[in-house]
Amino acid sequence: MPSRSSHSILRALALALVAAGAAAPTLADEHGSKSEMIALAMRAAPPAVSGAATIVDMDGTVLRPGTNGWTCMAGIMAGDHHPMCNDAVWMRLMKAVAEKADFQTDRIGISYMLAGDARVNNADPFDTHEDPGEVWVQEGPHLMIVLPNRAMLAGVSDDPNNGGPYVMWKDTPYAHIMVPTAPRTK
Repeated sequence: MPSRSSHSILRALALALVAAGAAAPTLADEHGSKSEMIALAMRAAPPAVSGAATIVDMDGTVLRPGTNGWTCMAGIMAGDHHPMCNDAVWMRLMKAVAEKADFQTDRIGISYMLAGDARVNNADPFDTHEDPGEVWVQEGPHLMIVLPNRAMLAGVSDDPNNGGPYVMWKDTPYAHIMVPTAPRTK
């Protein structure tokens, strides 16, 4: 099982595999049956979103087709219990992170992680080792918003401990707003 510090890169790589439909290890052993994986994936977003979303396994296998343009997954690697639901913009953003490619969008993108996330570096999506002085965070239930113009982030704090929304990965093409919806559990 990967360390928590390498989780952000592995998450991005696995999401890129899902977005590209490439082969990757499945979550079946970790999450149980197809119905259990679907149930876990649906916990990532409100029922109005996840109820009609496409549910995919880590290898891109469609577990349940959807009708609303959202993609939800139970987790993105073995041992991951952090389900995620992404709109099309977020699926592209995660693929760009995995490929260390530029990312731009002409519209707002939204991702839900209402079951929380793993611990990640708030400034650097590629950091795999937590060093003194860096700001790492393990967010509880939240949603993420990417904007078409990073200048729109002006005035939004990048401090994850400010008591409200904050910018993650601020000085990268992947900058987005983290919107906590409940207290952190850890």
